[in-house]
Amino acid sequence: MAGRFAPRPTRTTVRGGHVAVPADAPGGVPRQAVAPGRTRTWTPPWPLDLGLVLGPLRRGPGDPTFRATPDGAVWRTSRTPAGAGTLRVSARDGVVRGEAWGPGSAWLLEQLPEMLGAADDPDVFEPRHRLVAIARHRRPGLRLTRTGLVLESLIPSVLEQKVTADEAYRAWRLLVQKFGEPAPGPAPERMSVMPEPRTWALIPSWEWHRAGVDNKRASTILRAVRVAGRLEEAVGMEPGAAQARLELVSGIGPWTSAETVQRSHGAADSVTVGDLHLPGIVGYALAGDRDADDSVMLSLLEPYAGQRHRAARLILLSGRTPARRAPRMPRGDIGRL
Repeated sequence: MAGRFAPRPTRTTVRGGHVAVPADAPGGVPRQAVAPGRTRTWTPPWPLDLGLVLGPLRRGPGDPTFRATPDGAVWRTSRTPAGAGTLRVSARDGVVRGEAWGPGSAWLLEQLPEMLGAADDPDVFEPRHRLVAIARHRRPGLRLTRTGLVLESLIPSVLEQKVTADEAYRAWRLLVQKFGEPAPGPAPERMSVMPEPRTWALIPSWEWHRAGVDNKRASTILRAVRVAGRLEEAVGMEPGAAQARLELVSGIGPWTSAETVQRSHGAADSVTVGDLHLPGIVGYALAGDRDADDSVMLSLLEPYAGQRHRAARLILLSGRTPARRAPRMPRGDIGRL
């Protein structure tokens, strides 16, 4: 039955893909009355696709920190250096409007342009393959986000180590909803802010187990939150140096550090190595080799040195992926044991 089924979205293809953000509907969806938050308008000098830019920040369709609503807006919650905050971003006629609530509202609005790609420079990218050039032409709104926050990308990346996407997304959803705090402002229902580092450190062992998180991943997160301040300082470093600092924590390797700095730093060259699917997708798209490993993938991406992560995202967005030829990896749930 090999090859009879269309490839399912994997963790890698979801990250490289596009979160569906409905067109801004006239009038929008009624929102509950609440004390007004801070607002900011900003006009990016390039085409902006909210779904493409912010899509990598969503951890599954039930992510309590991310929501795309029918009125065309994207909602996010973050734990900023100033505290918890909720951000609503919408775009109409080329103008971006940001609204924020909570102690971290001013910080989120200050960071808004970089979160939408202002620190990125896609013009330095030169396609070396026809497939990549076509993908770039079709996605002019693609820019790499830079959140300026490390832990909010690091912790879910640790949860995604060596498990299916569904398992990781479920664990993130359960832990954030149970131990986080309600999103400030008129956020959509069931949105939450991720816990503070100290709260992560105090989560009982049985709650990790119920969420389906094994001891290895839970211990890695506990080690990371104990040095949260030092890890957040990595935002001011170059991506390579930031990855090196993250990897000083036992349990954080090149896969996890790359997945983190791609979001926290907007790192255009931090290609993910050690992924189950990405080497085969890149190998198949660029050389017809669905059995490519990390070394082959890095060799194929060598012409894009300095922009390898962007090249990988464009390859994922091209939709050229090998057909499935084996059953899907079974989902486990240690919480049932």
